[in-house]
Amino acid sequence: MAGNTIISSNWYADQQLIVTQISGNVEQEDVLHWEQTLHAALDQVADSGVFNIFVNLHGFNAVDLNVHKYFRSIVPLTLARYGWKVGYVAMFPEEAEKIVITRNRNIQCIAAAHCHHDVTKMEKYETLYSSENEHFFIDVEEAAAWISGLDC
Repeated sequence: MAGNTIISSNWYADQQLIVTQISGNVEQEDVLHWEQTLHAALDQVADSGVFNIFVNLHGFNAVDLNVHKYFRSIVPLTLARYGWKVGYVAMFPEEAEKIVITRNRNIQCIAAAHCHHDVTKMEKYETLYSSENEHFFIDVEEAAAWISGLDC
């Protein structure tokens, strides 16, 4: 792993919130480790429970295209297993139609905040793909405040 890489996923039961982060110059093994932490956090949500999620990718940089290609499907496919369709999958209609929305252990994702340092990308996503329960941010504190202020 790179020296400045941050990888974590935590379940905050009192807030019904998952906060997941991956940042730094990220290699394949980093993405695999992060994916494991995300699944471990999701495993802590009670059966038939609900949760909000903060996906913090601020500072994320895939070291090559293969890492990026593997990484980019993790959030949409994982959240689809919890009743959530990520807004930006609409960019890829042929892939989006293949995503099957299910409710693993009858758990439902209620809202999502996505944060990334790419201003152009986040402004585009916010304009085209945001909804009442899903927003895209460039400011970590703003994203955290928004998602933390929601009730499940």
